[in-house]
Amino acid sequence: MVMIVDNPDKPISENNIIAHMGDGPCKHLEGNKPGEYSCKIHSKSWYKDTPCFSHGQIEKSPNDECRLGRYILDKKLTF
Repeated sequence: MVMIVDNPDKPISENNIIAHMGDGPCKHLEGNKPGEYSCKIHSKSWYKDTPCFSHGQIEKSPNDECRLGRYILDKKLTF
């Protein structure tokens, strides 16, 4: 599961964040061939402020803190 922006035409807010459960591609991906998708929101000025921006993390150790979890805790987001 990862938290994503629901409507990319609206600013980031608690009312504009939804959970993507990984049961299919993210709704912001465009394309129909795996490996060749593009994302509709990567060009948005606020993209760097989204949890998705840090989602590509690869942990070095099982004891490393999850950056996505830390982001949510630091921003005190509730869903």
